[in-house]
Amino acid sequence: MQSEIIEIDGSFGEGGGQILRTALSLSCLTGRPFRICNIRKGRKKPGLMPQHLASVKAASELSQAEVRGAEVGSMELFFRPAEIRGGHYRFDIGTAGSACLVLQTMLPSLIFSGTNSTVTIMGGTHVPFSPSFNYVSEVFLPAIAKMGIDVRLEIENYGFYPSGGGLIRVEVSPVRKIIPLRVDNRGKIIEIRGYSCVANLPMSIAERQRDAFMKRIAPYGLPLNIELLSVPSPGQGTFIFVKVISEDAIAGFTSLGARGKRAETVGIEAADEVIRYLQTDSAFDPHLPDQIALYLAICKEGSIITTSSITEHLVTNLWVIGKFIEFEYSIIGDKGRPGMIRVNNNSISLLSKIK
Repeated sequence: MQSEIIEIDGSFGEGGGQILRTALSLSCLTGRPFRICNIRKGRKKPGLMPQHLASVKAASELSQAEVRGAEVGSMELFFRPAEIRGGHYRFDIGTAGSACLVLQTMLPSLIFSGTNSTVTIMGGTHVPFSPSFNYVSEVFLPAIAKMGIDVRLEIENYGFYPSGGGLIRVEVSPVRKIIPLRVDNRGKIIEIRGYSCVANLPMSIAERQRDAFMKRIAPYGLPLNIELLSVPSPGQGTFIFVKVISEDAIAGFTSLGARGKRAETVGIEAADEVIRYLQTDSAFDPHLPDQIALYLAICKEGSIITTSSITEHLVTNLWVIGKFIEFEYSIIGDKGRPGMIRVNNNSISLLSKIK
């Protein structure tokens, strides 16, 4: 089975880079080669961009893979992995491409490499269309920690578009067992905590972001703790990150500043996302389910989670995962609406590899 090449249409569903990253992760993990065509076909600039090539390079180094088509603009890629090797790695994306997405590509392989690993990645840490460092550190990692996965993440420099230059360091311990995640209700909301940050810009911008956020959220009467920070970066940037901490779940939301974008708009954007979440009883925000779907799928036991919005990213990611492993899932709810996801693994061949 492992010698059969899996064919993937990169234009399926959401049609973005996540299809490639998930395929890379599972190819390394299962040893199964794949060929992907129509990479990012519907995007303004289709094909592989430098940030996607960074994930290809990372996955190929981890698994000593045979790779063809790894060029900027390429619409097709062939990837055949060999053996996963944990250890010490360093990658420089060279642009403001997301360091966190490169990390998420590598992580499944690293946790099953059988050894402690460290990774240093340079690139963007707070850039559009990707999870921010704070989201990964304070929402994604705590969620997979409940599944028995031990990852420690720190940041030295923050990287914003277009300068990049952020730097994160990761320590990954080998996993013993993936524990199912069963969170169908968030429980009582305890507080909303977060940061309003600037890099090489006046602190008054961070204050305006925070004040706009707090004014919008105030009618909900929830405890608020938003810290003002000036963060190190080779460039300029602003953002606000907030997390809704409940008894049984954490949901996270990031809004980024941009040239010409009012600070108040940044705060209001984050507040509106929080409000949409608060208007449901769901455990998780819209972004976490597709990021943890791979881990749910490789767990020996069934998982169940709820989200404030079923996304096309989630549906597409589940489809890609199904190309590599046998598992069952059901989504109860409509796209764009709150829903529940159930996942069960039936893959005997994969379970022989993943203990």
